Amino acid sequence: MARRALVAGLGIAGMAAAIGLRQAGWQPVIVERAPERRRGGYFVGLMPEGRQAATDLGIRDHLHTRNPPGGGKAWSLTRRGDLEPGLGFLHQPGDPAAVVRGDIEAALWQGVQGDVPVRFGTRPLTIDDTGAEVRVLLEDTATGEVRRESFDLVVGADGLRSEVRRMVFGPHEDHMVGWNAMICAFQLKEQVPSFEEADSITVARAGRAAWVFGFADRPPTVLLTYRTSDVDAEFAGSRVERLREVFADMDDPVVRHALDALEETPDFLFDSVHQVKMPRWSSGRVMLTGDAAWCLNLYSGMGATYALRGGAELGRALREHPDSLDAALTAWESELRPSVVRHQHLARVKGQLFVPSNVPIEVVRSVAVRLACAMRERRLAKARAKEARAKEARAA
Repeated sequence: MARRALVAGLGIAGMAAAIGLRQAGWQPVIVERAPERRRGGYFVGLMPEGRQAATDLGIRDHLHTRNPPGGGKAWSLTRRGDLEPGLGFLHQPGDPAAVVRGDIEAALWQGVQGDVPVRFGTRPLTIDDTGAEVRVLLEDTATGEVRRESFDLVVGADGLRSEVRRMVFGPHEDHMVGWNAMICAFQLKEQVPSFEEADSITVARAGRAAWVFGFADRPPTVLLTYRTSDVDAEFAGSRVERLREVFADMDDPVVRHALDALEETPDFLFDSVHQVKMPRWSSGRVMLTGDAAWCLNLYSGMGATYALRGGAELGRALREHPDSLDAALTAWESELRPSVVRHQHLARVKGQLFVPSNVPIEVVRSVAVRLACAMRERRLAKARAKEARAKEARAA
């Protein structure tokens, strides 16, 4: 009889884990406390590891990508209001695949349809690992009805503030590391005026920044991010009014357009920036994955990639260690942890690229971007010259 697994969370990490479990011969069940799927989302750059994980999970053919030719044009707006060539997220090594979160969600949904039961409006209330099984008390959030079920494994894929993690591993404050920064991400209805549809634009100042991420076939998404000394206070009152206060002295067309669009958008992400750091991602028959386990955070640019990779590697570890769950989870974590820790450290550096913490770093960042742009242009010029010579040789 196939072993049963409960996956808490219908996000990228949860569906990826469910597909990995199914590939290993398990019977996963997904519970999601929300009443329906979350289909929207902001810009995601899927790195090579993420694209390979999508292939391993069998969803690559369902994944719609939106890369502009050559990564699109990127611009940086200076303090003087001048436009300079910039570096977009898609210009970094690895040639990220441009998607929105909903593109990955839709591909994963295709992957779980028909094979993995999904229960909406359901959440775990208690988790009791007896050693031989995990007994979970589940609540129907619409009716209040509760029922107890037993599973061979529980997977917490329920995000940064994971209830599975809280119940099994302890309070959030034991694992969440705050960065004294905030993010707001949402979809624009239309591009910033005077820019091409697929352009990416950056306005980075000490402590505040606005990023516009361009796509080939849909309006851009925007990220507003800033540093703060009191994260709790940022959640008091109107989010839009708070963002207008923070960006009040950045009266440029990009910020104005973004803030005006935010007034009208029905759906946006507003949250504090954290990472999750834990000595181990599993305990007995309960494990965590994705943001619940490691939360690389948005500055890292690797969250979706590692949510997918977590599921793909889980399936591989269970197939390679079919007779020992403990050995499988140990092998799974040993495979992932070194690169997760590396990307958590790199996120500190990337955070300064997204939003410099002070004026000196802002200046250093600007110089570094100019140098990187010049190096990229030289590489492109060499590539164009090489292609031209090859074309001439073929013509001769």
